[in-house]
Parts: sequence; C-alpha cells; structure tokens
Amino acid sequence: MRDGDALVGFGMSTATYPAKRLPASASASLEPDGSIVVRAATHEFGTGTYTSMSQIAAEALGVPVERIRFELGDTEYPENPISAGSMTAASTGPAVHAAALALADRIASLGGSALDLESCRAIVAKNGGRAVEATARAAPGAEQGKYSMHSFGAVLVEARVDADLGEIRIPRIVAAYGVGRVLNAQLARSQLVGGIVYGVSMALHEHTAIDPRTGRYLNADLSEYLVPVNRDIGDIDVILVDEDDPHVDPIGVKGIGEIGTTGVAAAIANAVYHATGVRIRDLPITLDKVLPLSASP
Repeated sequence: MRDGDALVGFGMSTATYPAKRLPASASASLEPDGSIVVRAATHEFGTGTYTSMSQIAAEALGVPVERIRFELGDTEYPENPISAGSMTAASTGPAVHAAALALADRIASLGGSALDLESCRAIVAKNGGRAVEATARAAPGAEQGKYSMHSFGAVLVEARVDADLGEIRIPRIVAAYGVGRVLNAQLARSQLVGGIVYGVSMALHEHTAIDPRTGRYLNADLSEYLVPVNRDIGDIDVILVDEDDPHVDPIGVKGIGEIGTTGVAAAIANAVYHATGVRIRDLPITLDKVLPLSASP
C-alpha cells in the first residue's frame, strides 16, 4: 500500500519463550521495630526485583508493603540462581513467598500475628530483642516433567518504507502477551516495551562486523555498532492477557525478560515484505536489501 512517498505494510508474528525456573532460597525476619526484612542473593539491574519481591512477601504475610524491606545482591544471603533466562521472578518469587509464609507461621506459634504490629514487637522483645527469622527453599518438582511451560505473545507491526530511499520506519507496534500472573503491571509493561525495542534493534540496526583475516570485531564500540535512539522508536502498545497457570510454580509467575524481544524481528520482516514485496531472510534489514523496490505490490 502506498501513502505518498512511503510504501506501507503490516506484519505479524507469534512469540513463545520457555518458562524457566531453578531452585532458590530466601529468609524473612521480624525486626524489633515490627518491620520485616526479606533477603535473597539475587540481583537487581533495573527490572524491579526490589518492588516485585516486596509485593510477594507483603501479600503472603498480609501486611502493607511498607513494612517489607527486601535486600539482595550479597552472597551471604540465601542462595539464588543467576538473573538470566527470564527466571528471576519465577525462581526467587516462590522462595520469598515460602519464607514469608514460614515467618507468619513462626509468629503465630509464638502467640502473635503478622498483621498486629504491637504483637510483633512484643514477640521480638520476648526473644531478647533478637529478630525472629524463618528460611525457605523453593524448587521445581514433578510438574516439570508433566507439562510444557511457556510464555506466549503475538506481535503486529506497521512498517513504512521510503519508495525512493529504502529507509524503513516502524511507527507502530501492538503486542499481546500471556505471561502468567503479573506481579506489577507497570514493571511488566516496561520490561516488555524494552524487549520490543531490542527486537526493533535486532531487525533494523544491530550487526557485528568481523574481519575474516584476524577474527577481530570491526565495530566494537557504540560509535559504529548501531542501536536505536528515541527517534527510531514509534508507538508501542502492550496488552497483558490475564492468565492463570496453576502448574508453572506456586505463585503462577512466568518470566517476561526475553518474550518481549521474541518475534519482533520476524513481524518487522513480514511488514517490510508486505510493503515492498522483497522477502529478506537475514538481519539487519538495511536499505541496500530493499532497493530497488521494483517488486513493490
């Protein structure tokens, strides 16, 4: 379809990514002031782990999230897997949930209630001012051998290709995802938008050039290795589909780190084909690959 000097096309793809999970541990301790400190040796690099783990602990204990302090990033804390493969929430989350429930039971066994701040303070006072602590470990079970576990998505892309220059613009992307229980809608949407931007980068920008004589990278810095800037990214609309998966883990969480990238490059390639009639099967999709546009529909 032509719109002025631009050829307009639409492309779609599906997306799936395994719902991975590894054993993890966590501790929860009731402090003298009645606050609750949850610890796990996981990582935070901008995905909202502090927030989501605090929410999980608060829900399990039935207390306001303001009473929770989540601490991470220390190898002295209970052992956790690496933050990779979209598995932090699905691994650490169940451990935090189990530790919080164990602490609630411990508080109840001492005659108090996690919901009652004064009774919590009294329990710690009776304990000589020392924190009351509980630990827990969560790990995959037999369900791993019974079920295929994945996150799912669908991506729709609009592409505009300059008929004379071959310049490709992506003004709009709409994507829908089923990722199990969403712990925090704002954080989930931010991660998925970030993944989609990665997909645009994969489709149109990123390329590693290697010198065949030496095997050395020729574009090993950001002055020559291209990634998108704000001007390269159009409207991105993310739809989170309600999904209840009772088998994936005790809290029904699936990872959302990589699923946002999966399928985006394919949808863009399909949209470029729809616009130009040129089928491109290697990335990135550059101007020289879509010119000439004599095959345009």
